Amino acid sequence: MLLSRYERMIAGRYLLPGKGERFIVLVAGFSLGAVLLGVAALVIVMSVMNGFRAELFDKIVGLNGHAVIQGYGGQLPDWRRIQAQVKATPGVTSALPLIEQPLMASYNGRVEAILLRGMRTQDLRGNPAITGRIVVGSIANLSDGSNRIAIGNRLAEALGADIGTEITLISPQGPATPFGTMPRYVRYTVGAIFEIGVYDYDKIYVVMPMADAQSLLLMGDTVGNIEVQTNNADRVGEIMAPIAEALRGRAALTDWRQMNAQLFQALAVEQVAMFTVLCIIIIVAAFNIASSLIMLVRAKTRDIAILRTMGATRGAMLRIFMAVGTTIGILGTAAGLMVGALFLFFRQDVVDFAGWMTGQNLWDPSIRYLTELPSKPNPVEIVAIVIVSLLFSFLATLYPAFKAASTDPVQVLRYE
Repeated sequence: MLLSRYERMIAGRYLLPGKGERFIVLVAGFSLGAVLLGVAALVIVMSVMNGFRAELFDKIVGLNGHAVIQGYGGQLPDWRRIQAQVKATPGVTSALPLIEQPLMASYNGRVEAILLRGMRTQDLRGNPAITGRIVVGSIANLSDGSNRIAIGNRLAEALGADIGTEITLISPQGPATPFGTMPRYVRYTVGAIFEIGVYDYDKIYVVMPMADAQSLLLMGDTVGNIEVQTNNADRVGEIMAPIAEALRGRAALTDWRQMNAQLFQALAVEQVAMFTVLCIIIIVAAFNIASSLIMLVRAKTRDIAILRTMGATRGAMLRIFMAVGTTIGILGTAAGLMVGALFLFFRQDVVDFAGWMTGQNLWDPSIRYLTELPSKPNPVEIVAIVIVSLLFSFLATLYPAFKAASTDPVQVLRYE
């Protein structure tokens, strides 16, 4: 929408009406503020939702892989052959054996349910989901026969354990006696404490070398699972289809979508719902723009009639008032983007401050899964938000602009 020099001058004058029209300025300010809040809310909420999904995906997949092959009865006796077969599958980047078994841990009279994970030493030290999240100690402390383990920081808090503490792992798979199978009690020293960032994982995971896990669970040379990574998480079903067919009746194959289907589907539905609901704020802001322009047209009816008699065309009036409303929308959108970016940058500080002010824990990891408020702005979504905001702002100018353009100077100036 190109404006001539005098059209730009008049539009600029109408953006800041005179002293007798401060109410119009106030309404226009409310319109700009509503656009600002709508855009900022959309940017913040969509970025946090994207961050929440991305963080969960990275941490869950980083720890559990894109797919897991689990043996029936919790054991894969021929795991080496299966591992070689999986590695040879196109699209598979790694296949790592591991053991996962729910057990109990005890220390100083406290007992907690845990999920024991046994990994080969080289796999354990090469897993960034664990090695990159060490809070205290070192993964180097863990080796075959070292009798050392790594535990999550939430589990350490629950047990009251620290580096060097000896905790007891309780396994139901113990020696057989005339009175039945007796549980095994084996003491291990805490060599490292990690914080993955997902509350449920940090609360239950205990990691140890594979050989120690096999000895504790009396598994011999077998493993329980094979963790598979692919070159494309979204095509994991297609990549693993030949393996699923080959393992039919021998082992179960589950990918990350099946393991976390309800969680990620709920996030997707909530994301769409939040975008739709927050767009209503921008629609309300558009109505505010329309109402402020309607009042401006009524206040400037005499000026419009004079401009028409001086040669201004209907198109010029149309462009002037459309420019005024669109400018409000542009300014509000730009300010909303800046406010949203500022909030996202200081998001955790804002949450902590709000919690301090209210005396409430606004981000409880036991409820929110993650230990911190995540954020991941999506450029495509931000462009869509800007387009939606500018589109509604433009549409809001049409009726007032057409009303101004249809002003009859003869009728207005008849009694002047």
